[in-house]
Amino acid sequence: MDDQLALPVGTTLDRFIMRKQEEFAYATGELSQLLRDIALATKIVNREINRAGLLGVPGTYAHQTVRGEEQQKLDMIANIRFIRALRNGGEVCTVISAEDKHLIQTGNTKGKYIVAIDPLDGSSNVDVNVAIGTIFSVYRRVSEAGDDGTLADCLQKGAKQVAAGYIIYGSSTMLVYTTGCGVNGFTYEPSLGEFFLSHPLISTPRQGSIYSCNEGNIDSFPEGVQAYVRHCKAQRYTGRYIGSLVADFHRNLLKGGVYIYPVTSDYPDGKLRLVYECNALAMIVEQAGGKASDGSGRILDKTPTDMHQRTPLIIGSRDMVDKVQEFMAKESANLK
Repeated sequence: MDDQLALPVGTTLDRFIMRKQEEFAYATGELSQLLRDIALATKIVNREINRAGLLGVPGTYAHQTVRGEEQQKLDMIANIRFIRALRNGGEVCTVISAEDKHLIQTGNTKGKYIVAIDPLDGSSNVDVNVAIGTIFSVYRRVSEAGDDGTLADCLQKGAKQVAAGYIIYGSSTMLVYTTGCGVNGFTYEPSLGEFFLSHPLISTPRQGSIYSCNEGNIDSFPEGVQAYVRHCKAQRYTGRYIGSLVADFHRNLLKGGVYIYPVTSDYPDGKLRLVYECNALAMIVEQAGGKASDGSGRILDKTPTDMHQRTPLIIGSRDMVDKVQEFMAKESANLK
């Protein structure tokens, strides 16, 4: 018999979630079902992405997103799929999406959870077959059950997340998530329609040799970041920048590296969204032993004041993030 055929099938996502739930004495199953709902929507979105070219789906609509960017057709498809899955699941009372200006009420007024989601991060890369992703955060509501969720439910610190994850649609499709007890990655097997545990207890290297930033904007970076990039080149680090946040983050998480998107002249508050993108990835990287900062403080300690709030982001291997902050602090001291 072929050696590959003799290998065990492995642990499915559903089985893994069930086993983890059994480890908590007071778990009632809602969060587990919520994660299954996200996994179901992921399978549908994965199918749509894989056949997008054949169906003529790539491209933009004639209007802009709430972020002032051209809205991609697949953005809307993914948005509809995830919201529908979360609404039908019943565990989520309110969803906030990078594609919508307002809170999305699911009608599940007794739902315990709030979900913040970027349904298709990096979707402008679909036309050229670059890996893209989905990013999600899960919070417990702070308002009383029995009514719609509130803005206060949705503007909690990232440190209040009960779960966070991302899906990367690339050469294979992976779902990576944490509930605060380590980070695990699952790879989708399309012929079986199942996610299987492929990357148990992911641990990111404390020090890496990859730096990721858009060097085309380097002249508008803070001087401290420019100095750090020069330091990376002097150390002969490898520059890698895909321009798809999930793809850049995923590579650095596994191999060790730092992703930097600082303030620039075009984005004086930073470009990336705190609620939809940065909080989730910050929770994941910390659970894997890394670090996430806005240049001066911990991302997970920032209190959002707006659903679409932007922030600078420095995220990845702990020692590399610390080094960026060191360069930035030194420059700040020089300016005083």
